[in-house]
Amino acid sequence: MGFPLVTVEGGSRLVAVNAPAWAAGLGPGAALAEARSLVPGLRTAPADPAADLRALDALADWCGRYTPWTAVDGFAWEGGGLWLDVTGCAHLLGGEDALLDDLTARLRNFGYACRAALAATPGAAWALARFGDGGVVGKKANLEPLLAPLPVAALRLAPAIVEGLDRLGLRRVADLLRLPRAGLAARFGDAVATRLDQALGRTDEPLSPRRPQPRLSARLAFAEPIGTADDLAAACESLLGDLCRDMEEARLGARRLELSAYRVDGGVSRLAVGTARPVRDAGHLARLFAEKLKDVRAGFGIEVMTLLLAAADPLEASQAALLEDGAAEDEGVDRLLDRLGNRLGFRWVTRLAAYASHIPEKACRAVPVSAPPPPSEDSPASPRPLHLLPWPEPVEALAPLPDDPPVAFTWRRQRHRVVRSEGPERIGGEWWLDDPAVPRDDLRDYYRVEDEDGRRFWLFRQGLYRPGAPPRWYLHGLFA
Repeated sequence: MGFPLVTVEGGSRLVAVNAPAWAAGLGPGAALAEARSLVPGLRTAPADPAADLRALDALADWCGRYTPWTAVDGFAWEGGGLWLDVTGCAHLLGGEDALLDDLTARLRNFGYACRAALAATPGAAWALARFGDGGVVGKKANLEPLLAPLPVAALRLAPAIVEGLDRLGLRRVADLLRLPRAGLAARFGDAVATRLDQALGRTDEPLSPRRPQPRLSARLAFAEPIGTADDLAAACESLLGDLCRDMEEARLGARRLELSAYRVDGGVSRLAVGTARPVRDAGHLARLFAEKLKDVRAGFGIEVMTLLLAAADPLEASQAALLEDGAAEDEGVDRLLDRLGNRLGFRWVTRLAAYASHIPEKACRAVPVSAPPPPSEDSPASPRPLHLLPWPEPVEALAPLPDDPPVAFTWRRQRHRVVRSEGPERIGGEWWLDDPAVPRDDLRDYYRVEDEDGRRFWLFRQGLYRPGAPPRWYLHGLFA
């Protein structure tokens, strides 16, 4: 861009300038009126911090081709930037220098002006990228000589502190290194000493990545960009093979996998699959991805693909030859649930799980099949019917005494004569819960009864006997 261009905030102050404007002596923070007097014909555009942050977030997403640990530096008095933790990743691109060169070259091809530095501490990398010569600084290098000639703003100090230090004649990091800490703390608080110690590695500086870090990952770079469906499927199978071998060593099974495809134009396509149970069968996982690979937009070609183990559970090795016959059926059901969950969404594929409640209709709940199994609960002392009605249905029952089991009852217009009965089993309401759906006097006496045709029912009498008030009977379940 050959003409001076600046972005303006509030119509009066510069936020960012392009290279021609910088060469003309303009910089962020300058007044617009002064800038116009220095550069006649200056072009301006309104600043849009939200759009800038979205662009930075997209760049951080694209930088996942180098490392899964990325974060946005945000906006400060020196503009926005990116954090990348490339620990253990540099060898994939031929070393730290090659990684940094590849990163900056690609960003410049996208039209971004950028500076980058790689150092042992975040503070040193930030300072050298913005105020130094950039490049790679060895992990064992002494950082003091590198940071000493830089301005104090390189320590990420607030503008007010930088101005205060400037009035005292403290303009370089070297000036701060010679001063006693007590005097700096008395005048400027702990900020100066903390930032200095962070940059030099004397104090840890925790940073949070923009996305949770995977347990394991696999990466595949292509000599030539790919884009056909067969190439994508082959690359996915190769990544799954590598990741499943790593999971086997770690005794893990996948619960969620994320596949990322990095395009030549800087775009990123992401796919994710989940499983109902821990899995490390590469063939099964490949079939789950096959249903979604058609959604990958290859554009002008895909250069790099990564596969991240976003969620995992322990999975020990098993011997297939010693499994029982029913194990194959269970495995088939699990695979069916995985396919349904990835196609419809796991929250729509549910199963019944035990719930800690002695109220029969509340003793189980529908939970997603991908949810972890609940802790085991003690089974009720009395047997429960195989079929529990959605809610108790009222019946007309005849009992010789109020506290006796019924001798006959009518349900859905059909009369049943009771020939055998067991009970009662008394179940009280959950009085400690403020649940308007459950009356406080919800006391039930349950009976297991059998009619003359051999059918078995689960009946209960509601509430205690009260003179003048006939008891209320309900049918709650059917035994096999």
